Amino acid sequence: MITCGIEIKSNEAILCLLSKDRGLFQIIDCRQIRIPLVQSENTEAMRKYQFTLRKLFEDYNVNQVAIKERPTKGKFAGSSAGFKIETAIQLIDSVEVKLISGNELKESIKENPFPIPFSDTGLKAFQEGAFSVAYAVSSSV
Repeated sequence: MITCGIEIKSNEAILCLLSKDRGLFQIIDCRQIRIPLVQSENTEAMRKYQFTLRKLFEDYNVNQVAIKERPTKGKFAGSSAGFKIETAIQLIDSVEVKLISGNELKESIKENPFPIPFSDTGLKAFQEGAFSVAYAVSSSV
């Protein structure tokens, strides 16, 4: 089972690929760990963005996508471009998409703590949110 964890920040999706086989986790190197959305108001740009994600999911045999849910109101509310990215991902029919709230994420990691410190994973610091959501969803399976 290969999970793509995604954290959406501003106008880009930050990715982390994680596989789980017989209880063992493996971080998969990915050709693209940040996918920015350049023009969110252009229909053709949205189609191209969705195609890029779909192709990446196909190339890496991703079974499920886990997206860290963002609040719609308040200080940490997501941007309109971010919600368009989320929708583009949700409409890809070749993968199962799960949204996970901040509270669900914290609870899952509390129940199944990381087996190693994040700093030992070899991932970039900005990928921690994407890794966390992929790990939380994969741990519950």
